[in-house]
Amino acid sequence: MIDLGSDRLGPSGDLFYAELLQAHEGLSPEDSARLNVRLVLLLANQIGNLDALRAALAKAKERFER
Repeated sequence: MIDLGSDRLGPSGDLFYAELLQAHEGLSPEDSARLNVRLVLLLANQIGNLDALRAALAKAKERFER
């Protein structure tokens, strides 16, 4: 089983979140969506584990399946 509940960034998570928000500043909604897609694909390539990516996708979709 793949653990998606662990916080691996610790305090750096807040820093990354702030940088992510800053990266979206001034972008149109379409460009913001494009940035998110590009980031997801870059991170997916970095992870390189299809099972982990599928688990993350399922976890992310949970919120929208109510």
